[in-house]
Amino acid sequence: MFQRNYMNPGKSGPAQVSPAQVSPAQVTPAHVHFISSVDPFVVEALCRLVGCCVVLETTRGCIEGTILDVKPDHVLLQLNHRQVCVRIAEIVWIMPV
Repeated sequence: MFQRNYMNPGKSGPAQVSPAQVSPAQVTPAHVHFISSVDPFVVEALCRLVGCCVVLETTRGCIEGTILDVKPDHVLLQLNHRQVCVRIAEIVWIMPV
């Protein structure tokens, strides 16, 4: 049950690794920039339809439900007995029912 000691090659014993060797700063950049496209016209249209039953065509298919809430990046729908969040970036078109 001995591991190679990477700090002192050739010696047996538990491996000792300094925090600098496994620091997330070495793996990820110091400043991460996220880019998100918000379509204000789609968000505005969805906001006007809160409480209404709609059909949303997404890149994965159609979803029919009642709009409960709208955020800049997603819409919350009530489908029968469950709620789902749909990313606005995935919406192709919206049709009130």
